[in-house]
Amino acid sequence: MAKTRAKVIVKGIVQGVNFRYYTQRQAIRANITGWVRNLPDGSVAAVFEGDEQDVEAMVQWCRRGPPSARVTELIVQPEEYRGEFSSFSVKY
Repeated sequence: MAKTRAKVIVKGIVQGVNFRYYTQRQAIRANITGWVRNLPDGSVAAVFEGDEQDVEAMVQWCRRGPPSARVTELIVQPEEYRGEFSSFSVKY
């Protein structure tokens, strides 16, 4: 299975709605490594690494997010797989 990496920026009502917690939980279930964090402008950034189909599933999940989130825009930037993470973490 081919490995890939994607960086995403999620905009909308995505802070104060447990977006990071749900993203981490979803990533762990999907065997994704990387990180998620809030950005000063009110958006959320994340990096996902793993099998292509699992990373794509995480990107699709980010289009809607957790129940209380309202995603208005998702920016996806494919990147070269680096294999630099051993787990998925919430960055502060």
